[in-house]
Amino acid sequence: MKRSMSRRAALGAVGAVGLGFLADALGDDKKPDAEATFKGTWTYRSFLSSPDITVDFNKLEFARATLLIERAPFGVLRGKLSFGDDYLALKGRISYGNPFTARFQGKGATKGTKGWIYDYLGYLVPMWPNGVDQRPAIVGTVIRTVPHSDGMAKAGVVASFIAVLQDKK
Repeated sequence: MKRSMSRRAALGAVGAVGLGFLADALGDDKKPDAEATFKGTWTYRSFLSSPDITVDFNKLEFARATLLIERAPFGVLRGKLSFGDDYLALKGRISYGNPFTARFQGKGATKGTKGWIYDYLGYLVPMWPNGVDQRPAIVGTVIRTVPHSDGMAKAGVVASFIAVLQDKK
């Protein structure tokens, strides 16, 4: 009799195996929780998507911030994106396919970010087997979902982002 596995079961098995290899590499005393692939403090930078190669690199900056992804139940993303004392509260989902994916929304949580809403889609970059000094990174895209700052910041603006995991302090 032929046995078949549902797609959900197969993806779950692949995700568990992938995390198992990570746990083996870290050793028994440092085995990660399921969300450990995204959990942590990241240096976040986003860039306007201009195809003009002559534009000065510094003029492409959209935002720079500290991205904190908190411990949360399997598949859930919670955290904040901080711009100094101001920040966006983040809520969303993590999926453990190939690559691991985070889809989340940031809503203004302070006086300086009141009314801000941004949507994010990020992918955890796989580590190169022979990479030298490679750091965990999330790459993705962000869209300003609603206008803010009295209409000065228009809705629909899209940027690319990269977040690099910081060292634990």
